[in-house]
Amino acid sequence: MMAMSKTAKILLIVGGTLFAVLLVAIIGIAILAESIGKPDVPENSVLILKVSGTLPDYAPEDRTAKLFGINQPQSFTSLLTQLRKAKVDSRVGAVLLDIEFPQIGWGKADELRDAIKDFRASGKPIYSFMELGMNKEYYIATATEKVFLPPAGDLYINGFAAEAMFYRGSLDKLGIEPEVIKIGKYKNAPDQYTRKDMSPEQREVINAILDEYYGHFTNAIAEERKLSPENVTAIVDNAPYHAGEAQSLKLIDGASYRDQVYEELKNRLGYKTDDKLRTVSGSEYREVPSDSLNLNNGEKIAVIYASGAINVGKSSNSAFGGEMVGSDTIVKAVNDATNDDSIKAIVLRVDSPGGSALASDLMWHALENAKAKKPVVVSMADVAASGGYYIACNAHKIVAEPTTVTGSIGVFLGKPVVKGFYDWIGVTNEYVMRGKNAGIFRETEKWTPEERAKMQDQADKIYYNDFVPKVAKGRGKTDEDVNSIAQGRVWTGTQARQNGLIDEFGGLEKAIEVAKGLAGIAADKEVRRVAFPEPRPFLEKIFGGEDNTFAETKKQETQKALIESLPEDVRRTMRFAEIFDRMKNGEAMLMLPFQLEIK
Repeated sequence: MMAMSKTAKILLIVGGTLFAVLLVAIIGIAILAESIGKPDVPENSVLILKVSGTLPDYAPEDRTAKLFGINQPQSFTSLLTQLRKAKVDSRVGAVLLDIEFPQIGWGKADELRDAIKDFRASGKPIYSFMELGMNKEYYIATATEKVFLPPAGDLYINGFAAEAMFYRGSLDKLGIEPEVIKIGKYKNAPDQYTRKDMSPEQREVINAILDEYYGHFTNAIAEERKLSPENVTAIVDNAPYHAGEAQSLKLIDGASYRDQVYEELKNRLGYKTDDKLRTVSGSEYREVPSDSLNLNNGEKIAVIYASGAINVGKSSNSAFGGEMVGSDTIVKAVNDATNDDSIKAIVLRVDSPGGSALASDLMWHALENAKAKKPVVVSMADVAASGGYYIACNAHKIVAEPTTVTGSIGVFLGKPVVKGFYDWIGVTNEYVMRGKNAGIFRETEKWTPEERAKMQDQADKIYYNDFVPKVAKGRGKTDEDVNSIAQGRVWTGTQARQNGLIDEFGGLEKAIEVAKGLAGIAADKEVRRVAFPEPRPFLEKIFGGEDNTFAETKKQETQKALIESLPEDVRRTMRFAEIFDRMKNGEAMLMLPFQLEIK
């Protein structure tokens, strides 16, 4: 290889220097713009909030990313923050929710309804507009003062359907046989791989959840729309409805186009006929600092977000979509918050179906240590089940919504036996071993009776020596009491409260309120919410950081783009295959018994 010429070296150095100077200048301009350029919120304006998209539980907003024109995703926490700000902001006269298929569960739907009702306590109007309303969209909308659909819009409140997917048929075609051990008669997570249909226990649980959700749904509509529950049930049975029909049934307040809704808001807010409605978008309003409205100041409370399947290592995004909660990341966040004397309490926000038993226990231990120094409160979002409940069970208080999915206190482990697949593709293999149980993780052989007994003992120890006793200690119960309501059984928040698995109903704001009380902070005092773990800077995400090179970061982005082009059902299948693959090395799983999707 020829040595680089002196001229080329000079050009490289000069180019690198100019790039660095340009980058510093851009960042400096961004900081200056941040300090002097705040959004203009007109007096008596309408805040328009989009309730759509993925709405991750928390997404840090990076100023540098904004400078480069990269849109910051709206998070669910951010959406609730905008409502809190609008409630006390005298410049905001009303709010219009533009609801378009938000990808949230029923727990967060309840939490959003709570936030809407809290806003309504200000006396300001809040309306909702949907072009098309399904069950969840309409459920959220009914918490607002008025609901609108365009004249050509439809309302599909047809009742609830729960879908559970099974992959045994696919595994059979591939010649893969799942070898599984489970504890708890309701711990049906392996059924996705071992069966082609629901077990009686799974059907029992899903029916109980549907009954709970359906009653919650119809009662909420009846209450908000001033209808009898019997009338609502009949309405659901005869759905869907065109906008005009929905209005005649008193399900909506108007079959109106968006501009007509604006006109109604103008009249409500006392605008003159010729005035144009003054609006501010949610993305603009996010730039208004909470502390400028006397919110988010005072004593500090740490909010630690544990969103996604639980895994050993650092938090990340799964290659097949969805977030992964890493034990290293959460343990460090808990320890940092515990050792920070300015932090008066810790709120752990859990939105997880569970995952690795080892990772769950590592996080439990960090929280147990934190409890000795300051209050620890758990806020459950859509789901906090199995490993998600494991990391929550030792908190001083647990707060969840009535529709939160929780419980699932059980364990399973296993491995895929791929001999049939190898035979199919013509692969042969041999093992040379030393030690009686050296072949326990062989991928082409089922467990021997002795190996299965060893793995059963491992599962028993996790369930009977770790999971059940820790829940019992955290919830002030006996091991026998916990075992009777465990067995892998999934509960709604309502059922969990009846069984003593949670303490109070509510969302993140309720959990913060409880944490304030435990920390001796007056109820009428504001607190500053400090998010943990600290988000990675934008430039580190782009150029790589401590653990990722630039090339690795770009490779991950390419893989993500490819996977996102696949249908959601395919991505979901791959996510579960990824989790099942991790068990081949003996990793036990505390996982929700089924992928439950209720539409």
